[in-house]
Amino acid sequence: MKHTGTCFCGAVAVEVTGSPEAMGYCHCNSCRSWSGGPVNAFSLWKPEAVRVTAGADHIETFTKTPLSQRKYCRKCGGHLMTNHPPLGLVDVFTAAIPTLAFEPGVHVNYAETVLPMRDGLPKLKDFPAEFGGSGEMVSE
Repeated sequence: MKHTGTCFCGAVAVEVTGSPEAMGYCHCNSCRSWSGGPVNAFSLWKPEAVRVTAGADHIETFTKTPLSQRKYCRKCGGHLMTNHPPLGLVDVFTAAIPTLAFEPGVHVNYAETVLPMRDGLPKLKDFPAEFGGSGEMVSE
């Protein structure tokens, strides 16, 4: 299965193939600040499942921490994806791939939330233990 998405102006196109490794919500301050919203919806993919099919010359990268290389279109500022080298995964923003059926399975960094969401999904204080977090759950 393939899904194609674009940046805000359409100059950059990204294709994802297969199924994401995980989907969910991130509540950390960095994601909130970057996305401009109270929570960020993510879809995590193996790097080989993500391909820029147009406009690669328009992609810029901002790196605040070693965990995240945030990619955006320099023409419109539209956010595209975030490479997470220590995790070996790429977060392609779900809003950038409109044909992907978003099926969240988890909340991460819920200890930092500014928008409590009572949806019955697991809520991790930070990250899963396999990604260097505590793996600690918090209540809704």
